[in-house]
Amino acid sequence: MQIRPAVDDDLPQILVIHNHAIRESTAIWTDTLATLSERRRWLDQHRTAGQLAIVATDGDEVLGYATYGPWRAKEGYRFTVENSVYVRDDRTGQGLGQALMLALISAARDAGFHVMIAAIEAGNLGSIRLHERLGFVDAGTVRGVGYKFDRWLDLTHMRLELE
Repeated sequence: MQIRPAVDDDLPQILVIHNHAIRESTAIWTDTLATLSERRRWLDQHRTAGQLAIVATDGDEVLGYATYGPWRAKEGYRFTVENSVYVRDDRTGQGLGQALMLALISAARDAGFHVMIAAIEAGNLGSIRLHERLGFVDAGTVRGVGYKFDRWLDLTHMRLELE
């Protein structure tokens, strides 16, 4: 397995992983599937200063991806980033999410960020446990702020100090 920055050729496989999460989980709070052109704009944004998109690959196969980007738009938050991590459905439980997150955390530290935030659907215990193993601490849960699959969702915030 290799972890490296995402490139345009990865986008079709990233799209499959992303849309699977939209269709099958509460990890992404939308019902609208992404398009390849939308993912291309997304990757272009993550190539700018203060953002990053990485992939875990096995040969030509994208096994998962992770990103960080601005947590909030105001300049007072410029040293804080929010992360996302997604692993292909048939490759979960194999340590890929942790490997991606370790690389992402290292890159954020090297870039001079102070804090990384994770915003996780409160029922996603796998993601919460992953972030806990990496040193993230619970920063609070906001109840009933999302809606998907005919139910209200709670959002757990987790925080990792990078310095």
